[in-house]
Amino acid sequence: MSAALAALLDPARTTADGPVAGYVGADVPVELLTAAGYHPVRLSGSPHEDASDGIGYLGGGLDPAACSVLTRLLHGGYGPLDVLVVSRDCEASLRLFYVLRELARVEPAVALPPLHLIDVLHLPHRTTTRYVRAKVRGLRGWLQQRCGHTVSGDELAAAVAAHDRVRGLLRAVGELRGQRRLTGTEALGVVAATTRLPVHRAEELLTALVAELPGRDPRPGHPVYLTGSSHDCPDVYTALEDAGLLIVGEDHDRGDLLSTMDVGVPAGAADVDALDLAVAERYQHNGPSAPRAAIAERAAHTAAALRGRGAAGLLSYVREHDDGPPWDFPAQRDAAGVPAAIVERQAYGLIDPSELDRALSALGVPAVVA
Repeated sequence: MSAALAALLDPARTTADGPVAGYVGADVPVELLTAAGYHPVRLSGSPHEDASDGIGYLGGGLDPAACSVLTRLLHGGYGPLDVLVVSRDCEASLRLFYVLRELARVEPAVALPPLHLIDVLHLPHRTTTRYVRAKVRGLRGWLQQRCGHTVSGDELAAAVAAHDRVRGLLRAVGELRGQRRLTGTEALGVVAATTRLPVHRAEELLTALVAELPGRDPRPGHPVYLTGSSHDCPDVYTALEDAGLLIVGEDHDRGDLLSTMDVGVPAGAADVDALDLAVAERYQHNGPSAPRAAIAERAAHTAAALRGRGAAGLLSYVREHDDGPPWDFPAQRDAAGVPAAIVERQAYGLIDPSELDRALSALGVPAVVA
C-alpha cells in the first residue's frame, strides 16, 4: 500500500483543525463551514454498534444508517461538535433533524450542539436557484452568529478554491480507478477521509496519492459499477470484492457523486453575493442522487459513468427502507447494456450470501466457495 493511501485510510489521522462542524448529507455546503473557521466532519453511522436508542426516536421503518447516526450523537460518539448542520438530502435526514430539534427543546440534559437545517432543492429552474441561494445565505448568517465574526469574500473564495481542488483530485483518483489502480473499498475509504480531514490536509494527501498510484499494479477482479444505496462504511464493498468483483465506480454521494461538480470562483472573487450564488448553483445542480433525481436522468448518468470506467457489469445494492433505487434500476439496466443484477432489502452493512451468489451468476462471475 502506498504511503499516501495508508495515511488517508488511517482513522487516527483525523485531527480537528479548529472548532468542529458535524454535518449530515452531501447537500451541506462545506465551503461555508470552512470559511467560517470550522473543521467540517461528515457524520457516518456504524452497523457494528447498537442503534436501539436512535430507532426508539426515529422508528424502525427508517434507514438504519440514520438511526445509527442519531444513537452516536446521543452518546457522544463523534467527540465534541461545536455545531451540527443537517441537509434535506433525503427523508431520513429530514426526520433526523426534526428529532434532534425536538430533543434539544424538550430534553436539555441531552448534550447536542447548535443545529441548523439546509434545504437544497434540485429542480432546474431559476426560482429554485433563488430559493437555494436564500438558504445558503441563511446558513452563512447562522454560522457567522455562531463563530462570532463576519465571513469575508476572501475567506469564502479561499474555501471554495480549496474544496474545488480536493474535488478535482478525487476525480483524478476516479480516473485511476478506471485503470484498476485502486479497489472500490480503498476508494470508498479515500473519499470518506476527505470528508473528515481538514481540507488542506486532504488536498496534500490526495496530491501524493495521485502521484503514487500510476506505478501500482492493477487490482484483480471482475469490474462492476455500483448503484443503489449510499455506503457510509466499507463492509458491503469488502464483501463484494472478496467475492471476486472489483468496484470501479459508483453513483452515490459517498463515492464518485460527491465530486462530480465544482463551485468555481466567479469573477470578482471577493463578492460574497456572487460566491453565495455560485455555491447555491453547485449544490442545486450536483447529482443526480437516487432520492432526488428523475429516473431517466439517473439512467443516463449511470450508463455514461459505467462506460467511462470500463465496467463489465452493473450491480444495484439496495438497503432496507431505501425505496428509491429499485425504481431506477430497470432504466439503468437498459441504458447500461451490460449484465446487471439487483439485490434488495439488505440489512445495514450486510449482503445476504444467497443474494450475492445470485447476483454473481447474473453478472457472469463464479461464486466464491468459502
